Amino acid sequence: MFNFKFLKTIKEVMNPKANLLTFSQGQREANDEYIKSLSTAELKIRADEQRLEAMVRQQLKEEFPNIEKSPSYDLLVDAVIHNYKSKQLQAIDDMEGIVE
Repeated sequence: MFNFKFLKTIKEVMNPKANLLTFSQGQREANDEYIKSLSTAELKIRADEQRLEAMVRQQLKEEFPNIEKSPSYDLLVDAVIHNYKSKQLQAIDDMEGIVE
């Protein structure tokens, strides 16, 4: 009368431990891939930011000799970088407005 294979299959599907283990294994693999992609992207962003900071420092030294000895030199570098990034984001927003 009853199909025992069917009941066994239902029991396996309804087993919460097995489902949790399967889910957690899938999550672990997805998390590993996600972390690797973030790590690569973050490293590239940091390298770009360090390159930008080095360029700003070099430009300030060329335009204002001995400015690196000033107590507010690091604040000036941060302000210039912030201003540059703000303008860059504004330009991106403007371009997206044109495209849409």
